[in-house]
Amino acid sequence: MDCRIGDLRYKEVINVNTGYRLGFVSDAVFDINSGQMSALVVPGEFKISGIFGKSNEYVIPWGSIRRIGDDIILVEDDRLETREKTPRGKYKK
Repeated sequence: MDCRIGDLRYKEVINVNTGYRLGFVSDAVFDINSGQMSALVVPGEFKISGIFGKSNEYVIPWGSIRRIGDDIILVEDDRLETREKTPRGKYKK
């Protein structure tokens, strides 16, 4: 199965360990040296009805992805890393 990066935005991410629906892919992280995808980014929950933006994002390491299907991406990770966005769009831990 072929999949383009743009197609990932339409796939819902589900954690198989908890059954929690994380949301849809918003971005991908690449290792510039190897040219390989190292993680997927899914937006976190909204603060106060979304008025003040997203509180954090789930950064899902590539090794946690178990299956990419037609409609969903199954991940297996109880320790999903979250990062807050800084004003310039960079990430901090």
